Amino acid sequence: MPSQAKLPVLQIDAFADEPFTGNPAAVCLPDTEPPADWMHRVATEMNLSETAFAWPSGDGYGLRWFTPVDEVDLCGHATLATAHALWETRRLGNDKPAIFQTRSGTLTARQNDQLIEMDFPAEPAAEFTPPKDLAESLGSEILWCGQNRMDILVQIANEQAIRNLAPDLACLARLGTRGVIVTAISENGSADFVSRFFCPSLGIDEDPVTGSAHCCLAPFWAERIGCNELVGFQASRRGGFVRCTLAGDRVLLGGQAVTILSGEMIAPPPGT
Repeated sequence: MPSQAKLPVLQIDAFADEPFTGNPAAVCLPDTEPPADWMHRVATEMNLSETAFAWPSGDGYGLRWFTPVDEVDLCGHATLATAHALWETRRLGNDKPAIFQTRSGTLTARQNDQLIEMDFPAEPAAEFTPPKDLAESLGSEILWCGQNRMDILVQIANEQAIRNLAPDLACLARLGTRGVIVTAISENGSADFVSRFFCPSLGIDEDPVTGSAHCCLAPFWAERIGCNELVGFQASRRGGFVRCTLAGDRVLLGGQAVTILSGEMIAPPPGT
């Protein structure tokens, strides 16, 4: 029986400076774009919040992201993990930027001292009336509510209220958005604001650290704090810091990454 082709695959903790913190992502590095159905099956098998697929394309890489349930338009932590994987496997030199063509346009990542810095679109939320029963579903009073093309953003009273949240996930899954970002001002000096992100509609009850949510959080807090350089802490069980710089209609997101494992997986059969 002929041997089956294999592809490199890594599992990387993103927005983390030590193993088993931040947000884990699987990164698969095929030579060409795989079939979408196969990518979806792999993501379901990996059963992480995101599995990324990156292949050489033009002067950079094509990049797609899948949760165990569906493909998404934008993912920060899996992009950070993919850039880290390209440098670690020496597909890119450390001095070269990672350039990705995605469903959200061209995204870039560069090494900046100890951080990987990504250039993402800003995704500000427009204020709107909270959906019925949202406050009850969250178990918290809402101070402000808005929505962008992906998520609902909710500001609540304080950091302790963020940490105490135990929302009704079934209700949040019925809102018709990717997820719900809940945020408050930070009460200690290590960060400017804190947040949590719930996206049960995509098979992820709570995402540990969400880069794309900070594309919304950065413009929100920059306006209120009066500073375009901010540090966010996502107060999930694993937790992680995201450095944010608002630059017009772009947001620079900075974080670290740690490889947890690397190996090979079976490639899709030819012609699939």
